[in-house]
Amino acid sequence: MSTIVKTPQSSSPDGVDCVFQRPLAMNDKPMHYCPGCSHGTYHRLVGEMIDEFGLVGKTIGVCPVGCSVFAYEYFEFDMIEASHGRALAVATGVKRCLPDRFVFTYQGDGDLASIGMAETIHAAARGENVTVFFVNNGIFGMTGGQMAPTSLIGQKTTTSPKGRDAAWTGQPIHVCELLSSLGGVAYLARVPLTSPKNIKLCRKYMREAVRCQLEGRGFALVEALSPCPVQWGMTPGAALEYIDDEVVKTFPPGEFVNRL
Repeated sequence: MSTIVKTPQSSSPDGVDCVFQRPLAMNDKPMHYCPGCSHGTYHRLVGEMIDEFGLVGKTIGVCPVGCSVFAYEYFEFDMIEASHGRALAVATGVKRCLPDRFVFTYQGDGDLASIGMAETIHAAARGENVTVFFVNNGIFGMTGGQMAPTSLIGQKTTTSPKGRDAAWTGQPIHVCELLSSLGGVAYLARVPLTSPKNIKLCRKYMREAVRCQLEGRGFALVEALSPCPVQWGMTPGAALEYIDDEVVKTFPPGEFVNRL
């Protein structure tokens, strides 16, 4: 059974206990993400999971090309930079060579569900004992705001200026629903990062996903619905409201597979 390790509270110079601090698994380097983006929030949640399970010295993370391309700058454990779409192929090799390590990928929707879809499907089908932290913001954020596999019908992007047309480009890809049919999958969940309540729920789902790997149960993925205010052309507040009002209609939150 896995064990959660409680990080001791620190004290400020005036002796007052500190009840909120940076996870030990993260450093204090300023992040490069745009204002209103939830990558920073999700990074913190990853750091909290590593702390809680006492995995700082046992973790290897894999991040590919995308907005999170510099994720290795922010964590205090080993990270590998993978080619675009190949994070799960790299993670598979690492986990098979070093089965005692906790191995995770941190991937966006353009990476995981487009150029990396083959790696995603087959790693899940094989039941690779790795954990995936998936960020779905429905757009190619880093490369100029092009349409992604998860862009909504009618969503305007630089490559769909009149809105995504299902007759021309098909329907959005539902990653959790797609993977739920595969027997190698141990855990799948989706949650919007739009409120303290949902962030707390995301933390719960992430714990389940981490436990899957530590207990040798197989492939686990947590999909976070994240805003991209800059490429969506919205204020940060409006972007959060857009997820709660519109995005969840296409990508309903919840647990899809739980074989714990």
